[in-house]
Amino acid sequence: MLSYDVVDVFTDRPFAGNQLAVVHGADDLSAAQCLALAQEFGFSETTFPVRAVGDGYATRIFTPGAEIPFAGHPTLGTAWVLRERGLLTADRVVQRCGAGDIEVSCLPDGRLELSAVPRDLVGPLDDSLAAALLEDVGLSLSDADGPAWVAGTGLSFAHLPVVEDAVARAVPSPRTLDEYGGRIEALGRCQDPVEGINVFHTSGEAPRLAVHSRVFVPGLSVPEDPATGSAAAGLGMTLVATGRLRDGGEYTITQGVEMGRPSTLFGRVDAAGGTATRCHVAGEVQQVASGRIAVPPG
Repeated sequence: MLSYDVVDVFTDRPFAGNQLAVVHGADDLSAAQCLALAQEFGFSETTFPVRAVGDGYATRIFTPGAEIPFAGHPTLGTAWVLRERGLLTADRVVQRCGAGDIEVSCLPDGRLELSAVPRDLVGPLDDSLAAALLEDVGLSLSDADGPAWVAGTGLSFAHLPVVEDAVARAVPSPRTLDEYGGRIEALGRCQDPVEGINVFHTSGEAPRLAVHSRVFVPGLSVPEDPATGSAAAGLGMTLVATGRLRDGGEYTITQGVEMGRPSTLFGRVDAAGGTATRCHVAGEVQQVASGRIAVPPG
C-alpha cells in the first residue's frame, strides 16, 4: 500500500481550487503504474515525489492521459505536502521535474510561489490559426481582443485574449493541439509540449491587471482545468510580449468559476526591454484528505 495526500491548490478554502493527489513512496513505480494511479484519482494531475531533502525534491507529474514535464498546481501542492510532512524545511526549495529546476518559495503570508524561466514564446499567431483555435472552443475571431501567442515555462499553451463575455461562452475543445503542430512550428520552434488553450480577458492598467481565464487541455484528458499554474506562468510572458505588462508587473487570475471550483492565482512577471525574464505564480493550498492506496500491478 502507498500513502497519499489530497490537497486543493489556488484556493483559500477546501473543496475549491484545483485538486491534487500526492502519492508517496513511488520511487520504484513504473510510468504505467503511475498513470494507473492518476487515472484512479481522476484529478487533472497526480504527483509522485521520489526524493525529498532539506532544500529540494524530485517529482513526476501525471495527468489521467500522460506524464508531463511541468505543471503549476502540482508544483505548489507537492511542496506544501512535503513541508507539512517535515520532509522540506527551507523556505526556498528547488523542484526537479521533467522541465528542469523550478524554484518554490514559502511567502510570509503563507502562500507558496513558483518561479520559472521563460522557455517557449511564439507569435503573434496569424489570423487563420487564431480563428481555428477560437472555433475549437466555440468562439470566433470577432471575439478576439488582441493577438494570440504560444508561451510557456515547461508546458506551453496557446493564449487567446478575448472580450469579457466570451470567456463564459467558451466550451471545451474537441481537438488536440497536435493537429496544429506544423502551423505553430512554422512560426517558431517550441521545445516543450503545446498541450492547452488559455482563453482569457484582462482588465485594469499596468503594472497590475485582473484576469478572467479558462483553460482547456484536451490532449492530456483534461477537458477543462479549474486552476492552471503553468498556463498562468506562460500568460505572464504573453502579457509582456503584447505590451500589456511591457515592463513587468502583477496579474491576479480568477479561474474555475464556470466549473464550480473557483480559484485565485497570483502571477507576476519580471521583464527587461519588453522581454519576460522570470515568471512567478503564487497561491494557497488546503488539506482535504489523506489515506492509503494499493500499488497497481506492474
